[in-house]
Amino acid sequence: MSNSGPPKAYPVSWDQFHRDARALAWRLSTKGPFEAIVTITRGGLVPAAIVARELEVRVIETVCIASYDFKKQGDLQVLKPVAPAIMKIGDGKGKGILVIDDLTDTGKTAKMVREILPNAHFAAIYAKPMGAPIIDTFITEVSQDTWIYFPWDMGLSYQEPMRKGG
Repeated sequence: MSNSGPPKAYPVSWDQFHRDARALAWRLSTKGPFEAIVTITRGGLVPAAIVARELEVRVIETVCIASYDFKKQGDLQVLKPVAPAIMKIGDGKGKGILVIDDLTDTGKTAKMVREILPNAHFAAIYAKPMGAPIIDTFITEVSQDTWIYFPWDMGLSYQEPMRKGG
């Protein structure tokens, strides 16, 4: 994130996220067919469910990579690799597989998964400039200094007007 001030906030409601995930599915509908989805957890779980429904993909696998805590990106850690059965699909290098995440920020997570599945199609709902070149399809680009508040990260509470927050 830039040092020029606090990050920009981009809160996303459940309705908006659902619309964006369906838009991603629509955009992906001409890129397949896909035999399986590999979702990068945890953020990719919700969009993967929506895209899988829309594209009628029944095989969904996870790759579990931890890189974030609240407001800070840390070192990548693979908590669970892609299952060996997924590696038998297509050419064994990702052909016919759709990889989904909620956001590509720096692209480090996608790069790590792309090393495992180099021929997979990579998609995310949101992309920042550093991560966008690493993936194949996304819906909305936000600035690198924007922090996206996903609906599963928020509760119902009063929001300070933007002008008061600085």
